[in-house]
Amino acid sequence: MDLTSLADNKANMMISINGIIMSIILASVAPKLDSNPWLLLPTILLLVGSLISMIFAILAARPRVSHDPITLSDLKNSKGNILFFGNFANMAESDFVIGLEELMQDKPLIYDTMMRNIHSLGSVLNKKFALLQVAYTSFMIALSLGVASFLVVFIWLALRSP
Repeated sequence: MDLTSLADNKANMMISINGIIMSIILASVAPKLDSNPWLLLPTILLLVGSLISMIFAILAARPRVSHDPITLSDLKNSKGNILFFGNFANMAESDFVIGLEELMQDKPLIYDTMMRNIHSLGSVLNKKFALLQVAYTSFMIALSLGVASFLVVFIWLALRSP
């Protein structure tokens, strides 16, 4: 659960940082592109990279809930996991209680269900961290290329002026 919280916090941080960067660029640099066309490439690099990073961070933070309802018979046939939120979210409360009561009567089944729950959580975390890796990588590349291209433009302008 702590890892899920960590992943969500990292995703929210990337969403916030990229949102701030995009807002600043759009508010301060975009209006000046008419008179300073050489700022177009660095601005585009930063905006596109921040957008890509933000999209993957949003995908990582987006809740995943199964919309396929499971039933008590599905649980009895090991087609669902009553401990995994994505599986029991759409169950009726009475079926959920009955399912948990039946689960608690069978000790080996409890352990099996707990192992499947841990695996399911790990699978969700694996997807979240893979999306976050893309978000952080695109952010790093965009920031590096954007700053480098701004520096090249500024150096070029400095060398050009008398």
